[in-house]
Amino acid sequence: MGMPMAPGQSMPMSNGTMIMNMQMSFFWGKNAIVLFSGWPNNSLGMYILAILFVFILALAAEVLSNQPSIKRGTNPLKGGLTQSGVYFFRISFIYLLMLAVMSFNVGIFIAAVFGHSLGFFVARSRAIAVANGEDQRSDSATLKI
Repeated sequence: MGMPMAPGQSMPMSNGTMIMNMQMSFFWGKNAIVLFSGWPNNSLGMYILAILFVFILALAAEVLSNQPSIKRGTNPLKGGLTQSGVYFFRISFIYLLMLAVMSFNVGIFIAAVFGHSLGFFVARSRAIAVANGEDQRSDSATLKI
């Protein structure tokens, strides 16, 4: 049917154009394409920047997924728009992360997992601190009675 392709080789299309070959198994190294064609462009500095970008994106997505609830008395339109805006950014970050991890680069994968884990820790620690603060306030209000 077709000629077997060597790894890293582009496949010719019927109209004469070439398509890029995508890595289909996990690999380690700076020779990756993450999100944009030519990035990180086989540069160690840009590869480290890509790893940091993915880490921060994952951390932000996790923190945004644990947003505080709307306070009583908030205008429904304003509250809905605020939550919709946060949701827009969270989903955008998650889709970008999915595309970055699809590069099958181990460094990018590890950065995404660690970013999500740290973001979850930060968000849950903050939620526990708020809950403990509310418990202390309700306990002190009960003691005053």
